[in-house]
Amino acid sequence: MLFSTGNSVTFTALIAEDPAPGKPPEQPFYMTLPFMIAMFGLFFLVVILPQSRRKNREAKKMIESLKPGVKVVTASGIVGSVVKIKDGGAEVVIRSEDTKLCVLKSAITSVIAEEIPEVKS
Repeated sequence: MLFSTGNSVTFTALIAEDPAPGKPPEQPFYMTLPFMIAMFGLFFLVVILPQSRRKNREAKKMIESLKPGVKVVTASGIVGSVVKIKDGGAEVVIRSEDTKLCVLKSAITSVIAEEIPEVKS
């Protein structure tokens, strides 16, 4: 009763059909590459560019707000306090222990303390 005449026609019709496709064909590499480049460009515009602009703006604001008595750290790791800002604005004189150093403003990476009291020895 499993294969009646009505079922055998249907069964043979199923056997005669093409097999179901297993996997759709993948897109070629040259079609995927423009999409990946576009996504990287979008990521750069949305995430990286605004972040770098914000960092530059904050660094410029920090450098402009330097004044004598502020404790700073230079890019080379020297910690000292600002003694004098030279006219022209490109150089700063800082004191670290018993040494006075003249460094560029762009070498100052962070401000540790706004005002430190002068210790006279």
